[in-house]
Amino acid sequence: MSVRRVMPVVQSEKERENREFYGLLGFEEVMNHGWIMTLASPDNPGAQLSFMTADKTAPVCPEVSVEVDDVDAAYAEFLASGAEIVHPLQDEEWGVRRFFVRDPDGRVVNVLSHR
Repeated sequence: MSVRRVMPVVQSEKERENREFYGLLGFEEVMNHGWIMTLASPDNPGAQLSFMTADKTAPVCPEVSVEVDDVDAAYAEFLASGAEIVHPLQDEEWGVRRFFVRDPDGRVVNVLSHR
């Protein structure tokens, strides 16, 4: 299993303000589902920030997203380790397969793969 991308997720109701503020650094909106917006650098598309009002299908908002090449393998690793699964592995309608796990400091991590 390998990591493809790591992205901070900021819980916020200020979509427009964040788009404008981070736009001053060159970030552009690359995804917006109404409850989550992702900004990326056009020169470095892997440099991304997401802003979320509330997660559409999970009980909490994650603080970081980690995209991996094999989310099923990652899920099996975390289950075997005894880590706290906050949101079970599932396919989402927006094209990802994901789960949430709590890290040692209590942060919620969204682990995903695109389908």
